[in-house]
Amino acid sequence: MPAPTRRTLLALGALTGLQLLCGCTDDHPAAPKPTAADPDRPLRLRQLAATDALLADYDAVLAAAPADADRLGNLREDVARHREALAGPLPSPSAAGSAASGSASAAGSASPAAGPAARTAAELAAAEQRTAALRLADLAAASPELARTLASIAASDAAHAAALGDTTAPAPAPSPSASASASAGALPAADTAALQAALAAEHAAVYGYGVVGAFLPTGPQREDARSGYSAHQARRDVWQRLLAAGGASPTAAAPGYRLPFAVKDPATAAQLAAHLETQLTAAYADLAATTALREQAAAALREAALRAAHWGADLPALPGLAAAS
Repeated sequence: MPAPTRRTLLALGALTGLQLLCGCTDDHPAAPKPTAADPDRPLRLRQLAATDALLADYDAVLAAAPADADRLGNLREDVARHREALAGPLPSPSAAGSAASGSASAAGSASPAAGPAARTAAELAAAEQRTAALRLADLAAASPELARTLASIAASDAAHAAALGDTTAPAPAPSPSASASASAGALPAADTAALQAALAAEHAAVYGYGVVGAFLPTGPQREDARSGYSAHQARRDVWQRLLAAGGASPTAAAPGYRLPFAVKDPATAAQLAAHLETQLTAAYADLAATTALREQAAAALREAALRAAHWGADLPALPGLAAAS
């Protein structure tokens, strides 16, 4: 099955540099052009401070439990990658500075994610969950690109918490059918296009999970596949209703889908499930950049990332953004 089509809002083009002739001399160098202020700067500083605190927690737990260096070290590398992505256009000293300087810049605004210093893996998992909540709290105020990044990092934080043993179910997201239907008629064209892409990805997931379930024996794995199948059917139906309410014709399912590899046993069935969920993270990262459906897209991205990890996928530091990183 080919990967579901991923709609992107960025157009590729050639950038042509123009040299302007002027009568400037060495005594009067051209003044540098002012750069536009980054509207996301306060959010970036707030998120960097929270990320620095999380890195400090990892360092403390690693120092106390060196035997866990391999497992925790990989997760910490992801958090360091999150920091790079969040720094974005900030000046180099702020982006690459020490944890202390980053925290000092936004200490007051980062307080919602603060907690007692982590000493164990369980406390580290709780710190990951608190940080994930802070990412989501800033979604509405962020630019589309930063919102996309925050949704991806929040999904990674949730997957880290699960890997550290946190089995707490995440707080349910507001129902898209209840929160977005009222504004469905006013969805911008870009939002509609991203929602159509997510719907297409859900059609492919529903088909794929039918194959997955057919190759799994009765037992926990098959129940997991049945649960995934039902969840994707439900989300597919919600997106169809939203699009129809907004006057758009929902993308139809294809008559069939070509699988990315042959599925012939439980092992390859689990690989297919991991592949399907990983593909969905890309569609929902794009949807998280929309103006009307960010919260719902972030919840769907988190669920896809958690399912992908459950099925054995090796998640990147930025789920859904790997191809663009």
